[in-house]
Amino acid sequence: MNIAFIPARCGSKSIPLKNIKNFCGQPLIYWSLKALEDSKSIDKAVVATDCHEVADTVNSFDFSKVEIYWRNPANARDEASTESVMLEYLNNSDYSEEDFFVLVQATSPMTKSEDFDDAFSLLWNKKGDSLLTCARLRRFIWDDKGHPLNYDYLQRPRRQDFKGTLVENGAFYINQIKNILENQNRLSGNIMIYEMPEYTSIELDEPDDWNIAEKLMRKYILQPYANNKIKLFLMDVDGVLTDAGMYYTESGDELKKFNTHDGKGIELLRKAGIKTGIITSENTEIVANRAKKLKVDYLYQGVKDKLSVARQICEKDGFSLNEIAYIGDDINDIKLLENVGIAACPDNATFKVKLIPNLTILDKRGGCGAVREFIEILL
Repeated sequence: MNIAFIPARCGSKSIPLKNIKNFCGQPLIYWSLKALEDSKSIDKAVVATDCHEVADTVNSFDFSKVEIYWRNPANARDEASTESVMLEYLNNSDYSEEDFFVLVQATSPMTKSEDFDDAFSLLWNKKGDSLLTCARLRRFIWDDKGHPLNYDYLQRPRRQDFKGTLVENGAFYINQIKNILENQNRLSGNIMIYEMPEYTSIELDEPDDWNIAEKLMRKYILQPYANNKIKLFLMDVDGVLTDAGMYYTESGDELKKFNTHDGKGIELLRKAGIKTGIITSENTEIVANRAKKLKVDYLYQGVKDKLSVARQICEKDGFSLNEIAYIGDDINDIKLLENVGIAACPDNATFKVKLIPNLTILDKRGGCGAVREFIEILL
């Protein structure tokens, strides 16, 4: 049997209740547990906690492999080691010493089910005793005495030729239970290294780490999965396809500034077989002409309820909301952004829009290539 073990205590000084804080639309611990639930190599997943909030959250997932272990409060203090709670569990549980024990971090949400499966294959094929996960960081490292630790500064390599340094990312560790009991440690004997991408090395210790990690999660884990389902790309106009500016000639004619890079992106979507559309609360000839030039499949102007219009498109053409990507920037876009498969906003979107869970906040501003940036992420 392969037993996964996730310590998840209440205490966290930097980010309170970190293990169940919302991360990309789910409690943080959900992502590690979902990967374990989907892994072919894991038979049981144990969450060791001292916290009723954590236990209630975990139980709400209704995962078949997952169970709660109530850890001793002494092993939930800041100074308690992870090994201490591992050994506490092993000393109070039934198992075979030949079973494998997988220590998993709840704070590594970018671990995938195939990582566990591939790591076990590596351990068994190479006949290793234990295994840890690492990420390769291509950074030049020095000590505090001014000595380089991983390169010769007199022959500085190009970054693309630099092998880099393997650093523990803490995602998970594998060892046989008999080895853990004998050595009182998560690792022992002939240690294998399972290498994971560099983006998995980020620590979730501070609020800034959280924001960066969510962007990495969406880019590398969530979007590649969701992109396979996108059949329709919808967009707002003012503040998205334009810079939200209102321009007038001396005679009172209204002007709008569009971006040609966005136009090329819409062409790329069309070539990829993804339909496109515009939904806007405005009603102008300018937008009608731009839509015609862009050859979008759907144009809806003067719309008050954008979600209702998207549902009409779905019903008419056999799409689901999960198969739609939408980019909007203001409060009248919020309902639709909250209900589509993939949602994004330009960098200059309103504050309330940026608070939407699982939303991609783009680097570019509306009218300055934000639509193209979103399209390139999708493609």
